[in-house]
Amino acid sequence: MDEIERCKPWIKAALKYGGGTHSFEDVKSGIIDGRMQLWPAAKSCLITEITQYPKKKVLHVFLGAGDLEEIKSMQPDVMAWGKSHGCTSLTMAGRKGWLRRINDIGWKEQLVVMEKVIG
Repeated sequence: MDEIERCKPWIKAALKYGGGTHSFEDVKSGIIDGRMQLWPAAKSCLITEITQYPKKKVLHVFLGAGDLEEIKSMQPDVMAWGKSHGCTSLTMAGRKGWLRRINDIGWKEQLVVMEKVIG
């Protein structure tokens, strides 16, 4: 619980770019009940969640916030954890700028997420 609160400023800052899908309290609840995983580090954090599709299980990086180099250095541990839970890949949705900042560690664009507000 202490780590969630320590990471709260980073999480809240990242959620501002998330399209309004979650509040900090939603994320905190997801971590506490085990639907989401918190990856705290000294100057950053990641939030992941396992997504089970009919033919594939992936570890989705729901949120990354803080120091980019530190976040990138977390990838091997995150991948190993995902693999140990039956995941075959990592996915992430984020702002377009993320892709050029993480392509050096093997991330490629797969899909584009688009939104149209109703009303």
